[in-house]
Amino acid sequence: MPVTFSHEEATSILEHLSGPNKLAASLMYGSGLRVMEAVRLRVQDIDFSDQCLIVRESKGEKWRRTLLPRSLVKPLKVQIAHALSLHQQDLAEGYGYVYLPFALAKKYPQAATSTAWQYVFPARFLSQDPRSDMMRRHHIGEQQVRRAVAKAVSALNIRKKASCHTFRHSFATNLLRAGTDIRNIQELLGHNDISTTMIYTHVIGVHERGVTSPLD
Repeated sequence: MPVTFSHEEATSILEHLSGPNKLAASLMYGSGLRVMEAVRLRVQDIDFSDQCLIVRESKGEKWRRTLLPRSLVKPLKVQIAHALSLHQQDLAEGYGYVYLPFALAKKYPQAATSTAWQYVFPARFLSQDPRSDMMRRHHIGEQQVRRAVAKAVSALNIRKKASCHTFRHSFATNLLRAGTDIRNIQELLGHNDISTTMIYTHVIGVHERGVTSPLD
């Protein structure tokens, strides 16, 4: 049985966080992202006009579209402006080449310096990429976000075996409670098998499905 947050627990944790950690966690709860998917988002993955996120670097390398919460539009635009400002600084200093997945660097050598491929959550410092020995600005680490969420859960005395992934579980169960079709939830989460998504039906209490005890 997946562990989930109540909406009050989720929002209290988010309020306890700040900066990129808060925004990444908000995307996990509001869009159903895994922590690795959140930190690896590229500028081109956020479609403000169609109000959706495109998850490219996902588990199993399967692309999908998911929700872009309206409340995150403004903070995401601010975060992207910060990321592109760092990118311009890196270019001026002779750097600015970002890692490209799926051997795209060979096919599109100029793409590595384009704004579209820059990380939404860039790391504070440049580091040497062991794959190429180039100095690059990578994305923030997954462990950074995990530690921040774990610290917030502990500080708020939420007595659950919770982690970043609990936000993703909570995204699914809240959609199910709201009456979203299970097939739509499957697509938003990127599950290959509907049986993986069906586990969330067991999290929803029977009283929430309209079942009443004979005694009542």
